[in-house]
Amino acid sequence: MTVGTTARRGAGLLASVLRVIGLLIVAVLVVYIVLTLLDANFGNTFAAAVKELAVYFDLGLSNLFVPADPKIAVTLNYGVAAIIWYVITMVVVRLVRRIG
Repeated sequence: MTVGTTARRGAGLLASVLRVIGLLIVAVLVVYIVLTLLDANFGNTFAAAVKELAVYFDLGLSNLFVPADPKIAVTLNYGVAAIIWYVITMVVVRLVRRIG
């Protein structure tokens, strides 16, 4: 095996791992939006964990939009954060694959 082949495989593996991590973050944000829209009980352990993770990954955008309805606010703010995370993930994955 040559060095180039090994580097490409390593870059491909790294890109795959980064894509999975990024998509998991997007999934957490989307699940939080869905739980909020369905009036989930955030006293529940699962819902509370999802909310805590979503707040951690919100990129500081939790107060970007401030409509009167809190459900719309969560949908807009965390939806924008999810879109940004998705774009960041795809750009980073593409860059890692190109470098490899």
